[in-house]
Amino acid sequence: MSFQSGFIAVVGRPNVGKSTLINELVGQKISITSHRPQTTRHRINAIDTQQKYQMIYVDTPGIHVGDKKAINSYMNRAASSSFSEVDIILWLVEVGKWTKEDERVLEHVNKTDIPVILCVNKIDKLNSNDLVLPYLEKIREKIQANEVFPLSAFKLSHTKALKKLILKYLPKQNALYEKDYITDRSERFIVAEFIREKLMRNLSNEIPYELTVEIEKFDLDGRMYRIAARIFVDKSSQKSIVIGHKGQMLKKIGEESRLSIEGFLEKKVFLELWVKVKQGWSDDKRTLASLGYD
Repeated sequence: MSFQSGFIAVVGRPNVGKSTLINELVGQKISITSHRPQTTRHRINAIDTQQKYQMIYVDTPGIHVGDKKAINSYMNRAASSSFSEVDIILWLVEVGKWTKEDERVLEHVNKTDIPVILCVNKIDKLNSNDLVLPYLEKIREKIQANEVFPLSAFKLSHTKALKKLILKYLPKQNALYEKDYITDRSERFIVAEFIREKLMRNLSNEIPYELTVEIEKFDLDGRMYRIAARIFVDKSSQKSIVIGHKGQMLKKIGEESRLSIEGFLEKKVFLELWVKVKQGWSDDKRTLASLGYD
């Protein structure tokens, strides 16, 4: 058999660029991104099917130190479980940086015998090989990886070369998903994530970590989707910030979300957003489960 398929867990500390890299590898936006740590909260499979292979990238929350709330514990469990259920680990680190969260990832990697491709991201930030090479040597001493691959997540030539490297370790077997699948998640889930992405990008301070999104209506009406979503926040003061002066912030988030959703669904979208206070939602296991954190 010449066809290859398998699961590739993309792991690393928060905000190192995992979701951005996955979107580049599959050539389509599946995972949401922002400059904030812990943007990704769930495990998401992004599926790239070509004539000779099917690569299933498992996007995971960044492993972080400290389980402050139930939602933090959930994210760490979602990330940790990926280390034992995949065929390849693609571990992303940032050139010139090594943190406590990177050490935590190292602890998990050392417990597995799965092939590890260590990707050193953002090498374009360092202008000289004299700076890059010492860091790579230091990393090789610390980590027993099968491969070390320097990259800039935004360069197509780098992602093509990375795919060739993945094929060295990808099992020979039939496709695990139908060829038209691009993710294991529902359209409703992806739509909720796109809305949360706009909230993460537009709101300041700690508010993005205190909110989540639930889709209440998702109907196809002719050639238009009619979607209604509720944004849950933890405090009344946060509700007024999300809505903004005369509703301007919520309107901006709605417009940006609608454009992203239309691009994903390839149809016109009528989007309604509401904001509701649900105090303590992020530290209540039952509430988290009802909102899909399960």
